[in-house]
This record gives sequence, structure tokens and C-alpha cells, in this order.
Amino acid sequence: MDENTENPNTPEYMKRLTKKLEPSDDIVQNTLTIEGKKVHLLFLKSVVDPLQLQSVIVKPFFEMKEERHYAEYINSLPYKTKLPSGDREVMIELTKGNVLVMVNNQLTLLELKIVANNMVQEADLEPTMHGPQMGMSESLEININIIRQRYHDPSLIVETLELDEQSNRGIALLYDKDRVRPGVLDKIKERLQPLDVELVQAADELIYYLNNKKRSLFPTSLLSGRPDRLINNITAGKVIILVDGSPHAIVTPIVFFDFMASMEDRYHSYWIMVGAMVLRYGGLFTCLMLPGIYVGVTSYNPDVFRTELALTVAASRIGVPYPSFIEVFFMLIFIELLTEASLRLPVTISATATTVGGLILGTAVVEAALASNIIVIVVSLVAISTFVIPVNEMSYAIRICRFFLLLYATLFGLAGLVLGMLGLIMFLSNKDSLGQPYLRMYWWN
Repeated sequence: MDENTENPNTPEYMKRLTKKLEPSDDIVQNTLTIEGKKVHLLFLKSVVDPLQLQSVIVKPFFEMKEERHYAEYINSLPYKTKLPSGDREVMIELTKGNVLVMVNNQLTLLELKIVANNMVQEADLEPTMHGPQMGMSESLEININIIRQRYHDPSLIVETLELDEQSNRGIALLYDKDRVRPGVLDKIKERLQPLDVELVQAADELIYYLNNKKRSLFPTSLLSGRPDRLINNITAGKVIILVDGSPHAIVTPIVFFDFMASMEDRYHSYWIMVGAMVLRYGGLFTCLMLPGIYVGVTSYNPDVFRTELALTVAASRIGVPYPSFIEVFFMLIFIELLTEASLRLPVTISATATTVGGLILGTAVVEAALASNIIVIVVSLVAISTFVIPVNEMSYAIRICRFFLLLYATLFGLAGLVLGMLGLIMFLSNKDSLGQPYLRMYWWN
């Protein structure tokens, strides 16, 4: 039915909806009457703001003398939303905080939901020293407002959709219609509409279904909670996807080099930015290649080093009872355990516990001749280099890839390491994000 549909059996319609929502205890069906005037209300008290309900619906009803004036008042409210045609769709709207108002045999839906998660949170996903320090909220409307307040251009389009899953979660697509790439928006909608999943609770989960490859190692969409990064990507012609109830947004399509860029680069001078980028890519190379280089040199090609350095490395391994690749593998696993522990422990003790644990266990391993001094230095460099990568999703992928490169170096030495790196580059070259090449160097239109 339309927003205001003539229906002589409106009370029966409300009773039918109430019956379908039972036995829920938070459903309220109320009738307001005074001097022959009558209005029927149906809502869920757990999701409706009682103050707005009182000031917008109840109080004006008792203040207006004629019923038709009240009906015109209800129709003119900015809270009015489109009334769906089916009973299930109407009940879904009621669960979102809408109030069904029936006056003069006309039905109107008013959005008076209570928002309990509208606090803007700190940008802890990508912390920086400069730039905005506040991030996003868990409210979809608040997040749209945050972006609107920072992007004052009439070409910014906001499209709201509803996921076809159990929670019927609302999402919003934000893009600049003058800059968005042709075909990208259609591909996003094609992947969102037939979403074959039972429940989506956050943007962190939706991002994998959007890629159509939940088992993909390298991310093809970027997750961010920083408004400045979102605005920067809208300007670059990309699409932002906001999910109701999630303080993070999805940026798509994306390329590999976007994961290596920090928003703090925009707040520094050119040479400082270049230096930071060199450090970042140096850390990427160290994280990926250093374990394999150590195994390849010590086990296959010690002549690559100068004689003094080769003798020093060999001397440090005296008494170690197993080959270098086993030594590197177990030390990397140890570092991964420390990293995971630091994420799971309370913030107040995580840094102390992991630092002390690493020092004590590292010293004990060397003194027991279970690992060499050199490997402790190598693994420490690898662990530090991992955190240089600005975006966590790419950091996780690189951490897994270094084990594959370590396997190639174990089997074939430095030649195998080079072969594995070439294979990784070929794999990334064949990858795309919504049709955009993954290793594309420049994005701007």
C-alpha cells in the first residue's frame, strides 16, 4: 500500500500485525481518544524514543481540536517513511524503531527510533599523530552526517539499501557521482543484492562477502574508521559502504598500494612523506624476505656473505641441534604467539607481559642453544617490520606469505626465494578489485 492508504479495516489490520508479533513483551498497541477523535498506534517500546513519541505524536493529538488537522500534521512530519506493501516488511520497519500511526483510516509510518550507539569513537584502527583523532559511530545516520559535514559537494550521493539476511541490516553507499568510475557501482549492487549469507553483523564481515571470495588471502576492499581516509577515497572516485551498527566503513575498489599509504602522509612535507614511504616498503621487504634470506644463505649459499660475516653466523649456530629452517620456523611461531597474546590481553598489561615474555624466553632459548643469537635479531626485525604496514588486513596477509617464501627458500635456497617472490608478484598481477587491476600504480581520474 502507499504511504496513506484508505482502509476501512484499519483496526483489524493492526490486530493482525500485533498477533504476528506476539508473544513479544515489548509490543505496544495503543488507542488515543478525546472528544470523538481517535488515533491508533503500534510500535515496539524497546526501540522507540519515548520522549519523541510524547512530543511528536501524543501531545499534538490532545492539543489539536479537529482530527483532520491532526492527520495533516502527521502527513507533514519529516519523520515519515515509506510504508511497505507486505505485512512482513511493515513488521521489519517496526523493529527498526518506526511507529505505525492510524488516523482517519490512513496508515503512516514515523521513524522515532532511539539511538543508543551514537557516540563518535576514537580512530583506534588507524591511529596517527596528526589529523582527525575521532573516528566513526555505530549509528548509520551519524556516520552519514560525519561524512556530509566534511564533504560539502552536491555531487555526493547517498543510497540506502537493506541486506537480504536475517537481521535486515541497513547499509548506505556513498560516492561522488561526478567522480565514481563507470560500472563500479553496478558491480557493487550486483554483489550486495543476492547476498547468500544468514547474518551480517558488521562491515568487517560484509567485506569478505562483497569480494565473493571469503578464502582470499589478500584483501580487495579496505576497512577504515577514519573520516579523512573516507573523504580522500570519495574524492578519488571510490565507493564507501557504511553498515548500520558498525563503526568502520568499507572502501572499494582498492589497489595494493592503498594499503601501504597512511593518512598521516598528507599532513607532512614532501620529503618526510617520502622517507616514511621508503621505511614502509623497506619494512614490507624485510617482513617478507628476511626469514627466507637467512635460511637460503646459511643452508645453501654462505658464500654470498663476506668471509668474516659468514664465520660469525656459523659460529652463532654452534650447538644448535637442528637445521636453520626449523630454527626460523619455530621462532616465527613464537613471535606470532606473542603478537596474538598482546591483542587478547587487557591493554594495561599487554605491553608489559609480551615484552617481559619475549625477553625471558628469547634469552632462555639462546642460553639453552636451541636458537642462535643471529636468529633472535632476525626474528625481532621481522616482528617490528610487520607493524610498519598501516592497514591490519594487509599485515595479516604478509605474515602468512612469509611462511610460503620460507618454504621455497628451505627447498631451493635463494633461487627458490626469488622464484617464490616472482610467483607472488604474478599472483597479485592477476588479481583485481571490482575489475580494477590490483597492482595499479595510479588511481586518480
